[in-house]
Amino acid sequence: MSIQQIVEQALQDGYLTPAMEAEVGRICDTASELSIEEYMALDKLMGSLLTGEVVAVQRKQFINVMEELVLTEVIARVAEIKVTSGHSLDVGDIAAYALNRLPPLYATTEEGANYQRQRAKEELAALIVQQIDEAIARSLDRPEFFPERQALGKSSGGQEVVKQVSMLLQAYAPNFEQQIS
Repeated sequence: MSIQQIVEQALQDGYLTPAMEAEVGRICDTASELSIEEYMALDKLMGSLLTGEVVAVQRKQFINVMEELVLTEVIARVAEIKVTSGHSLDVGDIAAYALNRLPPLYATTEEGANYQRQRAKEELAALIVQQIDEAIARSLDRPEFFPERQALGKSSGGQEVVKQVSMLLQAYAPNFEQQIS
């Protein structure tokens, strides 16, 4: 979507969603120079936001308490294994394996997060330990099938992920012609 299309959609709906905001930001970050039409559309959007004609939808702030609990336990266990056996394990792989087998515990407030932590300690502690044990066992027993694999990079805007996906597509679809829109 272009900036003009996003602004028109926001004016029509009366709302600027986080996805729309992110797309405008991405366009502005990647464009070397914006056109006069794009500047005019952004000016129109700003005026509409200031007058209340368009309302920016707030991003909901939430956390998955299960991620916090699992990551804390995995870090402690991996450090212990490294000291006692010398094995170096991937914290991210182990945490992801366990988290994919555990229920999420989302919270939007500190009180909610405290409730979820307490609930996890009372009801899910054994399951958490079981899943982490299984993840560690699988990690220790796994041969190096794909030593060339790379972890997803951490970058702002997800450009590294896009580059990695693009490289995968080029490797698996070398005759694909990229269409410029």
